Amino acid sequence: MPNRLELETARLRDRLERGDPLWPVQLAVAATIALHLTLSQKVLVGPRWLVPGIEGLLLVALVVIAPARATARSLRVRRFALLVVGFVTLTTVVSLVLLVHFLINGGRTGGHSLILSGLVLWATNVLIFAVWYWEMDRGGPVVRFTHPDAMPDFQFPQMENPKLAPAGWMPGFLDYFYTSLTNSTAFSPTDTMPLTQTAKILMGVQGVAALVTVGLVVARAVNILG
Repeated sequence: MPNRLELETARLRDRLERGDPLWPVQLAVAATIALHLTLSQKVLVGPRWLVPGIEGLLLVALVVIAPARATARSLRVRRFALLVVGFVTLTTVVSLVLLVHFLINGGRTGGHSLILSGLVLWATNVLIFAVWYWEMDRGGPVVRFTHPDAMPDFQFPQMENPKLAPAGWMPGFLDYFYTSLTNSTAFSPTDTMPLTQTAKILMGVQGVAALVTVGLVVARAVNILG
C-alpha cells in the first residue's frame, strides 16, 4: 500500500502529465459566492440573492465551457474566467468598503453580524487571492503546463531546494492557497516570495486588505459589543 509521500508524488505526476484540474479553483470561487450570502445586509448592494445569483450563473457558464484540465489555451475561456474572478473580487471590495464605512461612522447595531462579516471577508480574501495567484503565475495554468520553464512570478521553497521535491515539481492550487493564507495571516510573504512587480502588488494589496479586515473591522466590531 503506497504511503502518503508516494501518493503526493503520484498526484504531482498526474498534474504534470495531464495538466492542472480546474475543479479546485471552481470550488474556491463557488465557496466565495456562498460566503457572500452570509454577509450582513448592511454591506450588501441590493437584495441578498442578487449579486451571488449573478456570480453563480457566470460560474456555471464557465464550468460548462471550460475543459476539465488546463492543457490547451483558449483566449475566450481565459478572458471569461478572469471576468468571473474579477466580478467576484469587485463585489468583495465593495462589501469591505461598506463595512469599514459603517464602522467608521459609528454604527453600533448588529455587532454580532459585523464580526461575522469581518471573518467572512477575511476568508473571502484568502480564497479569491489564491485564485488570482493560480491564474497569474507564469502566465496561467496552461502556460505552466506547456512551457514549464517560463519565468515564475513566485519563488516556492521547492524551486529553491529541488532536492526536497520530486523532479519537475510544479505548484498546484493548494500551494497558491497556502501562499494566500499565510499572506493574509502574517500580512507579508512567508516561505513563498514574490518575484515580479505584479506579484508584489497583488500580495501587497492582499496584505493591506487583510490588515484592514482584522485590525479595523473585527476590532471595531468587538468594541461595539463592549
